[in-house]
Amino acid sequence: MNAPAIAVRGIEKSYKDLHVLRGVDFEVEKGSIFALLGSNGAGKTTIVRILSTLLKSDAGTAAVQGIDVAADPVAVRQRISLTGQFAAVDEILTGRENLVLVAKLRHLPEPGIIADDLLTRFRLTDAGGRKVGTYSGGMRRRLDIAMSLVGHPEVIYLDEPTTGLDPEARIEVWNVVKELANTGTTVLLTTQYLDEAEQLADRIAILHEGRIIANGTLADLKRLLPAAKVEYVEKQPTLEEIFLTLIGPKSGSTTGKENAA
Repeated sequence: MNAPAIAVRGIEKSYKDLHVLRGVDFEVEKGSIFALLGSNGAGKTTIVRILSTLLKSDAGTAAVQGIDVAADPVAVRQRISLTGQFAAVDEILTGRENLVLVAKLRHLPEPGIIADDLLTRFRLTDAGGRKVGTYSGGMRRRLDIAMSLVGHPEVIYLDEPTTGLDPEARIEVWNVVKELANTGTTVLLTTQYLDEAEQLADRIAILHEGRIIANGTLADLKRLLPAAKVEYVEKQPTLEEIFLTLIGPKSGSTTGKENAA
């Protein structure tokens, strides 16, 4: 069996008398999407900060690609990327200039080619020459994730990536996350949205009051509940189906709505 991309064992973290994490355990398989689901204050961001080497745990161990985050943080940082709750983009620069800047900071050759490839991959080519301050929320988040992929990280953390986005922008980000996993990138996603975890995750762990209270596939979690009573009723369309039908299909690589943003 292959070693997991992320392995967390007995992680604990407290701030004075506030116990944020109380012995957290989970594993994330390579090339999968793992959703850490929990309400605000559950400890999701604290776990991400520990796995990103930005914070030290009080107890327990955590490893990324087999490397202990506390023992060799530099090696871990070379293999990961983090996208926080708010897009870390420079609004004065253009989309392309943001990507070129990150590539230069990583000392990568041909930063312009890297930027153009990512603009194409994230359907931002037409907007690449515009200042990011003119972008819609969904476009900014796509650019933010694109910036996180400069240098081909093996593992990417997405900390509540759709917070504050409208429904259309959320769906855009969901499609990007699915594409990441399809290309072999391991994704650890934190979210407080049940539908987001349901749509994206191969496995879901529910974090509550600093502990993992459930961990498994969506089917595994459904089996934790009593069997549903079977009734024959007319199937009604979901809100997502109604929304997508009303807005219609997107045309081209960039919508007119985005160009006018």
